[in-house]
Amino acid sequence: MKQSKLELFVGAFVLLGLAAVVYLTVKLGAGSMIGGDTYMIEARFTNAGGLNAGSSVMLAGVPVGRVESIHVDATDYSAMVTLRVQAGLKLPTDTMASIKTTGLIGDKYVALAPGADETYLDSGARITMTESSVDIESLIGKMAFGSVEKGQDEKEHVP
Repeated sequence: MKQSKLELFVGAFVLLGLAAVVYLTVKLGAGSMIGGDTYMIEARFTNAGGLNAGSSVMLAGVPVGRVESIHVDATDYSAMVTLRVQAGLKLPTDTMASIKTTGLIGDKYVALAPGADETYLDSGARITMTESSVDIESLIGKMAFGSVEKGQDEKEHVP
C-alpha cells in the first residue's frame, strides 16, 4: 500500500515537472516572456549582420522586446528590422537603435537609447537614427592597414 502511494506521488511529480518544461519551452520559443501587450516599430540599418529574428531588444540593459523580422529593402538594399516592444514603453521619436554584441563573440541584440523629444513613436513608426553592427573582419582589416582612427564610429542617419 505504501509502495503504490509513493509511486503515485513520484509519477504526479514527474508529470508536473514535464508540464512545466513544456510550458516554459512554448513561452520562450514564442518570445512571450517579455509580457503582455506589444507594438511594432521599424529601424533601417546598413548592416544587420548577426542579428536574427527573436534577438533581444534592450533599453538600459533591460529586455523590453524582441526582433520580429529582418528583410532587405529592395530600393536601397538596407536591412529593415521590425521590433516588437512592450506597449507601456513610450519611446521618443529621436530614439537611437544600435546593434550590439553581448561579450566579444556573443549574440547580437538591438539596444535602444531614448532621446529627449516630447513626441513618441507610434506603432508602425520608424526609428531614423541607427548604428549598424560592427563588422569584425573589416575592422581587423582596417587595423591591419592602419586606417582606423581613434574614436571613429559608424553612426548613420537614415530617413
